[in-house]
Amino acid sequence: MASSQSSTSNDSQHASGPRESGDNEMPQLDTLISHLVAAKRSLSSINHVWRANEIVTSARSALEETVVLSARTGFLRRGLNNQLRLLYSVRTEVQEISLRGRSEFSSILKSLDAADARLRRTLDSLRETIVHASFRPEGEEPKSLHDFVDERGVEELHTALKSSIDRTNAAQAELDASNQAFDDELRSIKKALGHYRAATKLASSRSSASSSSSSSASNSSLPSLSSVPSMLRSLEIHAQEMADLLESLVRHFDLCVTAVKHTEGGGAAARSITGDIPDGVNVSGRAGSNEESLKANINAPLEPVSDAEYKQMVNVLMKDAAEAEDVVMEIQDRIGDMETVFENILTQRDVLLSIYNATTDVFQHLSSLASTHLPGYISQGHKFTRVWQEEHDRINGGLADLSDLNSLYDGFLDAYDGLILEVSRRRQVRNRVEKVLRDTRQKLDQLYEEDVNAREAFRVEQGDYLPSDIWPGVGREPMRVEFLRISGGNLKGVHQQAEDKAAGQAEDRDRPRTAVADDNADEGEVIPDLSKQVVERAFMRLESRNRKPA
Repeated sequence: MASSQSSTSNDSQHASGPRESGDNEMPQLDTLISHLVAAKRSLSSINHVWRANEIVTSARSALEETVVLSARTGFLRRGLNNQLRLLYSVRTEVQEISLRGRSEFSSILKSLDAADARLRRTLDSLRETIVHASFRPEGEEPKSLHDFVDERGVEELHTALKSSIDRTNAAQAELDASNQAFDDELRSIKKALGHYRAATKLASSRSSASSSSSSSASNSSLPSLSSVPSMLRSLEIHAQEMADLLESLVRHFDLCVTAVKHTEGGGAAARSITGDIPDGVNVSGRAGSNEESLKANINAPLEPVSDAEYKQMVNVLMKDAAEAEDVVMEIQDRIGDMETVFENILTQRDVLLSIYNATTDVFQHLSSLASTHLPGYISQGHKFTRVWQEEHDRINGGLADLSDLNSLYDGFLDAYDGLILEVSRRRQVRNRVEKVLRDTRQKLDQLYEEDVNAREAFRVEQGDYLPSDIWPGVGREPMRVEFLRISGGNLKGVHQQAEDKAAGQAEDRDRPRTAVADDNADEGEVIPDLSKQVVERAFMRLESRNRKPA
């Protein structure tokens, strides 16, 4: 403390010379002190310099993070587009399997319904067609053609077709449920893609790119990073300029301290004013803490200066004092600019981070879908295809069986009507045969009478002259011809008829050619007697069915 007081006394004595006596142009101590106080205040700008250093450091870190995020997001985006295309291709294929199967199933069901309807109409026709009583034994209850049909085959066929239809419907329902779950997954992915597109749209709007939303990931552009390095360079320039400006303020403060110390009575004021300068400010170019540097500066012996040097120092001080406020304002302006630039850098980083998070969210959905449910959705499509192929063949076979049964029953209807026409034809043939027999009998009887009359006339005229034993047959009556009705056997095929032809000829030779006619003999074959109206209706039904398209 003693040395400090001595130094102050010496400073006062040194400064009490001509500077006190009369240079009216030199500023007073109060003016110098006010400049020292102002210089001290200006040193608070070091806080802005520290902030500038923080901004530059944080901006570098943000830039590094932004570059990494951009690279990762770009890589993920390319993979995302490929994955989405593959995913929607799978969904389209599975949907096409469902639609194709549904269309084929619907088409074959229509064919089945049509074939079944035809068969039921045919069966109804069989039920409605009553067999004519003349075909059945006397006293039997009336029967329809349907009574002669075993419908168990139809029922069994319906059961088999119903089983195939039920199995196909079950497989279709399982595929629909699987596709619905697939669509739910896609909606979840679309929701994540909505967040992704919103983030990219925000990025585009902030980077003055296209502001319209995109329907696919590849149409959304990432924000450009080309301006970030220049912004970082701008921050570094600002920080360097602020450091230089702060250094000039420190030099000004040192000059103010020196000038006050060289002015009479200024030593104590200098110690008082400089006792709490901002931490981190190095005065007089001395390193170390502010307190140690300040003590070393205040307590250091003053170097003597001449009046000219003192005047020059004070002039420089006054000039610098007028500019110090502008320097402080410039530092404030620069830190404001840096804050704005830094905010832009952080905004771009945050936008990229949001895009990256949205992208990874989509990838998480895709990864979850691919590893858990997607194989099941694909497998369900293959299962439906396999089941449908199996049942499609069975249903086609059943459809053919329905058609065959319908053809069989249609043929039964045609055959019955044909039977009626056949009976009518046979009746006509029988009538023609009877007519021939009647005509022949009449002619034979006429010949017989003529022969009898001629023989009797011969006997009367010549009988008395001929010996009775010359020819025993001279007195016989003529022979009489009788028609024998022989029942026909079962019809045989052409080959069997050829084989039996020889045997038949021998039998015919042995069979009596003539016999006594017997009108009451059993005719063998009984031909039903059908009314003309029954025959005409049968003919009309046949004609109507023949006119129907196949």
